[in-house]
Amino acid sequence: MDRLDRIPLLVTLIAAGAVAMMVPAMVALSQDDFETARPFAYASVLFLSFSIVLGFATSATKTGTGIRQLLVILLVGFIGLPVMLAIPFAEAVPDTRFINAYVEMISSLTTTGATLFDAERLPLALHIWRALVAWMGGFMMWVVAFALLAPMTLGGFEVTSVLEAGRGQERRNFQDDIKPFDRLSRYFWRFLPVYVGLTGLLWLGLVLTGDTASVAVIHAMSTLSTSGITSLDTFETNLSGVPGEVLILFFLVFAVSRRTFIGGLNNPPWHLLRRDRELRIALMFITIIPLFLFIRHWLAAWQVDEHFDMRAWPAVWGGIFTVGSFMTTTGFISGSWADAQHWSGLETPGVLMAGLAITGGGVATTAGGVKLLRVYALYKHGLREMERLVHPSSVGGSGEIARRIRTEGAEIAWVFFMLFAISVALVMTLLSITGLTFEECVILAVAALSNTGPVATIAPESPISFATLPDASKLILSGAMVLGRLETLVIIALLNPNFWRS
Repeated sequence: MDRLDRIPLLVTLIAAGAVAMMVPAMVALSQDDFETARPFAYASVLFLSFSIVLGFATSATKTGTGIRQLLVILLVGFIGLPVMLAIPFAEAVPDTRFINAYVEMISSLTTTGATLFDAERLPLALHIWRALVAWMGGFMMWVVAFALLAPMTLGGFEVTSVLEAGRGQERRNFQDDIKPFDRLSRYFWRFLPVYVGLTGLLWLGLVLTGDTASVAVIHAMSTLSTSGITSLDTFETNLSGVPGEVLILFFLVFAVSRRTFIGGLNNPPWHLLRRDRELRIALMFITIIPLFLFIRHWLAAWQVDEHFDMRAWPAVWGGIFTVGSFMTTTGFISGSWADAQHWSGLETPGVLMAGLAITGGGVATTAGGVKLLRVYALYKHGLREMERLVHPSSVGGSGEIARRIRTEGAEIAWVFFMLFAISVALVMTLLSITGLTFEECVILAVAALSNTGPVATIAPESPISFATLPDASKLILSGAMVLGRLETLVIIALLNPNFWRS
C-alpha cells in the first residue's frame, strides 16, 4: 500500500483512463460493433500496460506530492489526458481528424459538453464514452475542490474564508497535518460511493419514467457531471418527458450546493434550505426568471388570443427546467421550452441563458461558471451599501462569516468577476483573429469559459456548429475550457512566485 501511495498522480490518471476504455469496448462488443470495440480494447491494454510500467519505474523515486505540484499535474492532465482519450475515439469514428477527437475529449473532460459530431454519426459506445469521460471529469473536480482548492482558499472558498486567497495552506500549516496526496485519496474514497449511488438512482428513475437504459445512463452521468451530453438529436426528444425532467432537475440540486452531498443527509431539508446561501439564491433565480418569462409570453398571447391558453402550463415548466439547467451549466433544454414560443409567438432571448451559464452553480460542485456564492456576496454587499445610504451609522451584524461575505468576500468576488470578464475579452480577441464574427466570438467565449457548450445552440439566432470552426478556433476554445474549469484564480496562483516559496 505504501508503494502504491508513491505512484505519481498523473500515472494514476492514465491508468484510470485506460481502465475506463473497457466500458465502451464492452458496450460495442455487446452490439457486435467490432469496428468500435477493437480500438478501445487495444488502447485500454496498451495504456494500462504503459501505466503499470511507468508506475513501477517511478514508485521508487521521490516525486513532488505537494499541493503546488498536484495542481500543476492537474493542469497538465486536463491538457494531456485528452490526447490519450481521443486516440481510440478517433480510430472508431470514420473520416475524422484527430484534432476533432481531441477537442471533443477536452470538451467532455471539462464537462463543457460541446460536441463536434452529429448524434447519428456516433454509435452508442462512443456516446457512452463521451458521457463517461465527462462523468469522471466532474468527479475529479469534486475531489480536487475539497482536497486541494479548499486548503488553498480558492475555487470559491475564498469568499467565506478569513484567510488570504491562494495562501491558505501556508498559513494554516496544512503540510503539517495531512499530505495533499493523502487528502486526495481520502476524499476520493469518501465521495465515490455518493457519486456512483446518485448516478445509479437517477438512471433507475429515468428508466422507470420511460427512457431506454442506454439513454438513461448517458443522461444520468451528464446530469451529475453537468455536461449536458446526450445521445439523442436533441434532449427534448427524450421518452421520459416531463417526469424525467423533474427527476433531472431534482438531481441538479447537487450542482447548486456542496452541502447537499457532504452534510445534507444530516439535516432536515428545510434547515438546509434556510441556512444555505447558494440554495437560496438559486431558488430565487429559478422562481423569478421563469416568472418573468411567463409574464412576457402571457402578455403577448393575451394581445393575440385574449384568453388564457392551456399551453401556458407547459411553458411555465419549460422555463423552470431550462433556467435551472443552464444555471448549473448543464445545458439541457426542456421539451416544453418551445411551447412558450408557440403559445405567444415570441422568441425567448437566448442571451438570458448565456447570462445564467456565466452565473454558474455552487462552489465545489461539478458546475462551472462564476459560482453562486460569489454572486451572493455581491448581492449582500449591494444590500448593505443601500442600507448605509439610509442609515449611515448602522452596524452590520449577522455574525463573522456574514460580515466577511459582505466585505472581503464581496471584494474578492468582484475581482474574480473582473478576471472572468478579462478572460472573455481575451478569448474573443483570439477568436476574432481566426475570422469569426463578433457574435460568434462572444457566444463561444462564454460557452467555453462557463463550461456550458449548449449555449452555442440556444443563445444565437442560428446555432453555431463547433465542427465547422477553424482549427485555430477549436484549440483556442479548448484552452478556454480548461481555464474555465480550473478558474482564473487557480492559474494566477500557479503563476505567482510567492506560491512556490517553501
